[in-house]
Amino acid sequence: MAEAAAAPNADKSGGIVGSWLRPCLALILLAATVKEGQTILTTAYTIRLHAIETYGYIIHEFDPYFNFRAAQYLYDNGWKNFAQWFDYKVWYPLGRPVGTTIYPGMQVTAVWLVKSWLPVWFGFKEWIGAAIPANVVAKSAWEVSNSLSSSGSNVMSSVASLMATMGMKWNEMSLNDVCCLLPAWFGSLATFITGMLALECSANFGYGEGSRFGTVLDKLPFFGYYIQTLSRPIRNALAYYSGMDLTADSCPSSARSSLQTTSLFSMLATMFFMSIVPAHIMRSVGGGYDNECVAMAAMSLVFYSWTRSLRGTSNAGDVNLTVKNDNVGIHIRQKQDLGFTLSPQTLSAAFYGALTGLAYFYMVAAWGGYVFVVNLVGTHAASLVLLGRHSSKLHAAYSAFYLVGTALATRVPVVGLTPLRSLEQLGPLLVFLGMQVIEYCERVRTRDNLGKKEVWLLRIRLCGLAGAIGVGIAMLLWPTGFFGPISARVRGLFVKHTKTGNPLVDSVAEHQAAKPGTYEQYLNIVAKVAPFGFAMVTVGYSNDASSFLLVYGLAAYFFSHKMVRLILLTAPIASVLGGMVVGRVAGWCVEGVFGWNLDMSEIFSFGMDSQDIVSTVEAKVVLDNKNGESKKGKKKKSEDAKKSDAVSTTSTAKPSIRASWVFQISVRAAWLYLSYYLYTQSQPHIKDFQDSCQQMAKAMSHPTILFQAQGRDGSTVLVDDYREAYWWLGKNTPEDARIMAWWDYGYQITAIANRTTIADGNTWNHEHIALLGRALTSPLKDGHRIARHLADYVLLWTGGGGDDLAKSPHLARIANSVYRDMCPGDPTCSKFSMPGGQPSPMMANSLLFKLHSNGIVPGVVVDKNRFKEVYKSKHGKVRIYRVLSVSKESKEWVLNNRVCDAPGSWYCRGQYPPGLQKVLKEKKDFKQLEDFNAKTEADDEYQKKYFEHLSDPEKARRRSQVKERRGLEAPGQPGQQKKDNSAPLTKEAIREINQQWDDNAVTSQLFELIKMNDVDSFAMVLENQPAYAHVRSKDGRGPMWWAHEHERKQIVKLLKSHGVSEKVKDKDGMKPLDMADDEF
Repeated sequence: MAEAAAAPNADKSGGIVGSWLRPCLALILLAATVKEGQTILTTAYTIRLHAIETYGYIIHEFDPYFNFRAAQYLYDNGWKNFAQWFDYKVWYPLGRPVGTTIYPGMQVTAVWLVKSWLPVWFGFKEWIGAAIPANVVAKSAWEVSNSLSSSGSNVMSSVASLMATMGMKWNEMSLNDVCCLLPAWFGSLATFITGMLALECSANFGYGEGSRFGTVLDKLPFFGYYIQTLSRPIRNALAYYSGMDLTADSCPSSARSSLQTTSLFSMLATMFFMSIVPAHIMRSVGGGYDNECVAMAAMSLVFYSWTRSLRGTSNAGDVNLTVKNDNVGIHIRQKQDLGFTLSPQTLSAAFYGALTGLAYFYMVAAWGGYVFVVNLVGTHAASLVLLGRHSSKLHAAYSAFYLVGTALATRVPVVGLTPLRSLEQLGPLLVFLGMQVIEYCERVRTRDNLGKKEVWLLRIRLCGLAGAIGVGIAMLLWPTGFFGPISARVRGLFVKHTKTGNPLVDSVAEHQAAKPGTYEQYLNIVAKVAPFGFAMVTVGYSNDASSFLLVYGLAAYFFSHKMVRLILLTAPIASVLGGMVVGRVAGWCVEGVFGWNLDMSEIFSFGMDSQDIVSTVEAKVVLDNKNGESKKGKKKKSEDAKKSDAVSTTSTAKPSIRASWVFQISVRAAWLYLSYYLYTQSQPHIKDFQDSCQQMAKAMSHPTILFQAQGRDGSTVLVDDYREAYWWLGKNTPEDARIMAWWDYGYQITAIANRTTIADGNTWNHEHIALLGRALTSPLKDGHRIARHLADYVLLWTGGGGDDLAKSPHLARIANSVYRDMCPGDPTCSKFSMPGGQPSPMMANSLLFKLHSNGIVPGVVVDKNRFKEVYKSKHGKVRIYRVLSVSKESKEWVLNNRVCDAPGSWYCRGQYPPGLQKVLKEKKDFKQLEDFNAKTEADDEYQKKYFEHLSDPEKARRRSQVKERRGLEAPGQPGQQKKDNSAPLTKEAIREINQQWDDNAVTSQLFELIKMNDVDSFAMVLENQPAYAHVRSKDGRGPMWWAHEHERKQIVKLLKSHGVSEKVKDKDGMKPLDMADDEF
């Protein structure tokens, strides 16, 4: 609140004592900040190393394996070959042009660190006697210099030569180790940059119109003046009665830096939260070499640079128009920018805007989430205009950002002209064009001294002309398909459903909506503190820069609520808002105790008298006289208006009790007690937060590719089945072997086993994945007919949990989205399921179930003429089968029939072999709701049923089964044999079943269903397996006994319809009817 003081006092530092004491305290505060910041950054690094300390330098999950393989290719072959890399080991037989479909920023960063920075850094540290990691390899700098010189790397060759001359070694770290450590390094970097964002948004730079704190609506057209009139007296009163005006800042705003008491505390608190908050750790643990780990630092850098470009001027060059002469809030605030001149402040904004564009370029190269960043900056710029905060500074900053950022973004191969074509990115372009129109009108207004009516006429004409031109261009380009559709993932963020309409996207768990407890889990106490920070910025600490936090906060909450993966985006903004609350409270306490709002610039003011530091106190605002004129002519300002807009250069307050030393000591004592109270009360909460974050960090540091389990003897067992299976493939299969596996594992198979895969996590071709899903979920014989043309081996994840059998309903759903004959009229393919824990007939006959359950489930046997099991992992987590009767003709045809886009080109895509043409003719290309460029109409009926079935899956499953039975009862086609699973059993069959008493998985499952009164699931089980109605457990009892025991009247009725008797007896001679009266 010290910023809200009415006018700084000329001398409160206590004369000569203050002139020495203030710089000393400022130096102590700065040193303490540096020390605490170092501790926080160290914690941010070490908390991310749990996985490396437990499992070693191992890449985690799925996508990181592709990222590492790409980095290895870049390291071995250089950028030119990387940019033209068409990989035929993936997406067989099509292949993938990796160089033009990857965001390469992370790979470039890792290779640069390995080849350039780290050898020099580790060599220097060793040279000065500092410790270096044990996993580095020392080489002769002379040998490295000669090697680099021969390869054409002259710059690094000179560096190595200089190191050799100085007696340094060339200490290299392996690419694998760097990729494992990179998330922890960039997690610390993101922590520091986020702290800088809080520093920039919480620092008070004076009374300039762009810097002065107030409510977010202070400059709102028509109403802003009245909001200021109401809010500022309240702020001053709060400062007065709390004694905070006694600690008013005596440092002139022209000499202020961003390093102030409150801003430094806000920075430290923000860094503390960001360093350990789980929402950030979740994508930055050691070994998690994924794009987000680098992108978080890049995104934070964009946001910091953007807010820095909006830092307001501190000298008397701003304009604050009264309601009378305000042109509805759209006005230039830099007086120096009259006509078409440029002031130093505007040039400074353009410079930092260009730096924002450079940071944005790195963000684009690192992650596809750059779309969120550019739209967020564009939305903030547009919001400032609508709130009456347009200025030449804003125009220069945004224009420089957009021009530099977009120009560089188009140089990233995977992006190209997308910023100008994608509907997702046209918003920032429209903001850029609109801002040019507004700025031109303002320049003309100041040059020609236009009045309000003339200005609005000019605006309307230019906006109308620009709009007409824009609509004309859009109408010309729209039919050509120039504008790209909104992606399914982005579309899913704006529809009322929790699903996107694309079964492939919906099958990914991290694309689901956030659950109620998600924010508390991943943000912990920060989720409770951040809303207070949001309110604080809104009502009292909003300016051009800090208002960005409000836009960011709303956007992050909205999108993270829609998709749980995007909880990552909330980490920086929640940390900043929470840190600003803690920082401001701490700053107020320190200022209240010592009586000063320190600025680090005072360190260089030793021995200077306070009167020299503050020779004059600048005016809060200086009116632009030129804006006060118009062609109609306006009257001079009244004396009352002048008095309200100027501040006396000296304090003339009358003596009061507030000036006495008793009152001053009382105020200091009160603030000291409050500081002690808040500190002691907060310590338990901070400790709980730290402990919880440590536990979450350990939980999120376990890789899925290997894990620790408890053995039967209580010992800890390391389950490494997946890597062992991939190693087996690499050692025991031909180099050109093709591995059929679900797309989740494609990255790992290619990176570890170095074998060709059918699909992977890139998921760029929906129809190809649907073909893979069809092969796995079709009957074994039909699946083999597809597999023999695509693969030599089939790999499955087995062993329970999230294995392939658990995922198989998603596989069938994806396959059915393209091959509609699999589940006609049922987009969710409900008949491919496990009702009551038992496989449906469609699932039980599928290739995937047969291979998965071969030899495990009684009666499930693989056709040995089509598949042969060749590998089963130690703990049963992976099974590998060799495909028999592989089509060698198809394999050779694919190898010899690649199609290049030009003679001698590197871009040569593969084709499907002729042997698959029959099944490919049955496909219907999947058209998403947003695909308005498709030449045929979207399948509205399919999408409608898809969402209906997702909302009520049980109803969809029953409807599918009824439809299937009706189809079986309908007149058959010639040569087609009917099968009716619901046909009643014969008396002989029932008698035989009743004679077999045994406790097994079937009886256990039926008992649980009856106990839970799950009538629908129980009915589905009996429809698929009518004989289950008559099974008996070891005590002679069966479903009818259990139904009477638990008084399940509907199930009793259902069992009677299946011919189950109520007169048979168990081993104790009890009938089912006796169970209702049995008290036991």
